Amino acid sequence: MDDRPQIQANAEPSNPNAALAQLNVLVGEWDMQASIGDRTLGSGRTVFSWLESGAFLAQHSEVDQEDFPTATLLIGRDDASETYCMLYFDSRGVSRVYQMSLSATGVWKMWREAPGFFQRFTGKISPDGNRITAGWERSNNGVFWEQDFDLTYTRVDKADG
Repeated sequence: MDDRPQIQANAEPSNPNAALAQLNVLVGEWDMQASIGDRTLGSGRTVFSWLESGAFLAQHSEVDQEDFPTATLLIGRDDASETYCMLYFDSRGVSRVYQMSLSATGVWKMWREAPGFFQRFTGKISPDGNRITAGWERSNNGVFWEQDFDLTYTRVDKADG
């Protein structure tokens, strides 16, 4: 007789992850526009939604132009840290790990420190929570940075969170 507890598939946590509560400002559907200066590079949609009753936040992005990949990110956090971890995967087969922060003043940051390809993102969430203006930068060495592209997110629908 096996006395070990049985693990149920798809069992959801009884409580949402309190460490992720401040990310609720992102939950919902957003129009997304990528640009460099005045030149539009592409547009698409991004959806942020809770997984496992709030244990993780998922982001799924699709862009209308073939040059841009469809991407899925999972966001979580260690209880002992104020830095979030993001697991990224896209339609090109690219897999990356980013660190992330979101300040009480609405400054959203992501960064990756990988030899040969460093990245950083800074976004500012509007006071009403309906617009995010952001930009990505890249570096070969983590010292000299150049603009990659800018992003603007405009809320389409605020999901209940």
